[in-house]
Amino acid sequence: MTQPKTIFITTGDVSGDLQGALLITALRQQAEKVGIDLNIVALGGTKMAAAGAKVLADTASISSMGIVEHAAFIKPSIQAGKIAREYLKTTPPDAIVLIDYVDPNIAIGKYTRSIGLNIPILYYIAPQDWVWPRQHKRARLIASFVDEIFSVFPIEAEYFTKQGATAKFVGHPLVDRIATIPSREVAREKLGITPDETAIALIPASRQQELKYLLPAIFEAAQQIQAKLPDVRFWIPLSRPDFQAEIESQIKAYKINANLVTNNPDLVLSAVDLAITKCGTVTLELALLNIPQVVIYRVSKITAWIAKNVLKFAIPYMSPPNLVEMKSIVPELLQDEANPDRIAAESLELILNKASRDRMLADYSQMRAALGDTGVCDRVAVEILAKL
Repeated sequence: MTQPKTIFITTGDVSGDLQGALLITALRQQAEKVGIDLNIVALGGTKMAAAGAKVLADTASISSMGIVEHAAFIKPSIQAGKIAREYLKTTPPDAIVLIDYVDPNIAIGKYTRSIGLNIPILYYIAPQDWVWPRQHKRARLIASFVDEIFSVFPIEAEYFTKQGATAKFVGHPLVDRIATIPSREVAREKLGITPDETAIALIPASRQQELKYLLPAIFEAAQQIQAKLPDVRFWIPLSRPDFQAEIESQIKAYKINANLVTNNPDLVLSAVDLAITKCGTVTLELALLNIPQVVIYRVSKITAWIAKNVLKFAIPYMSPPNLVEMKSIVPELLQDEANPDRIAAESLELILNKASRDRMLADYSQMRAALGDTGVCDRVAVEILAKL
C-alpha cells in the first residue's frame, strides 16, 4: 500500500447521500486495485457512512427546496459548514469532491482556496445552471475554484466549458444503479403483487416541506383514482425513517389502500405500473426503469411569488427526464396545476390509455441513449484517484 490518502466528499439531501455512497464504493474498489490506502471523510448521510465514509455531519436530512422553506434548516446548515471549515483547516485532505448541494459546496470550495489549500477540487453532479441562463455568474464562480467538473449530462459539460471550467461528460450514475435493482417480475413477486393487479407508486417526499406541500395533493388524487379503480393498490417507498409515522397516519386519514415499504423500497420503483412522484432524481430512476409517471412540484406561495417576480425564475422544464431531451416526456404539474383533480386525470390517462404509455416509453428509450454507458462511478473514481 502507498502512503494513506484522504478524500473529503461533501453533499446533501437524500439523493446526494445515495450518489455519494455509490461513488465511495467505487473509490474504495478502485483504490484497492492500485494499492492506495484510502480514507474518506464526508458531509452526507447514512448511506455514505455505510459505504465506508467517516461522516462529520448529517446533511442528508437538512436540505430543502425554496427560499422560505430553507429557513428551518439555516442553523444546521451553518453548523455543518462550520464543521467542514474546521476540518479543512486542521486536517487538510488530499482532494475534495463536491456532489450537488450547490450553495454549501460553493462556500466550501471558496473557503478551501481562501486558506491557500492547493489541492484538487472536483465537482461531480454540478448544479443545473445550464437550464437557467441567469446563473452564468454562478457557473463562472464555480469554474474559478474547481479543477474539473465531471458532468452527468452532455449539455452540462458543454455549458461549463463555455463558462471557463474544465469539464467532461462521464455519463449518469443512475445508469449503473438501475442495473442493481430487481426486475419488474422479481419485484412484484417479492411484494406480493399479482400479474393482473394495478400497482401505483406514491412518492411524496424526501424533504420535510414536501410532506406539507405535496403529500396531501398526492393522497387526495389517490382517493379519486381508487374511486374509479377499486382494485388499485398504492405503494409508498419510505425515503426517510423519520417520515414513517406521518405517512402511516395520513394513509389512515385518507383511507387509501396503500402499503408503506420500509425494507428495500427500491422494489417499489421497479414493480409498479405508474408512479405519482415529487420532482427530483427519482424521476430519472423511474424513467430508466420504464415506469410511466406524473411529476408534481409545489413550494410555498411566498417562495413561488419571489421566484417568479423577484428572481425571474423561468425554465422550460423541472424534471430530469424532460431536461435531458429538452422536451415534454413526462407530465409536470407545477404549483396550482399540482392539484388532486389534475394529478388524478393525468394518472388515469396513463393507466387507461395504452397509446399514451407507449409514447412515454418510446421517449424514455431516446432519453436513455443520451445518458452514457455503464461504469460511470468506476470511471469517475479512476479519474479522482489519478489526481491524488
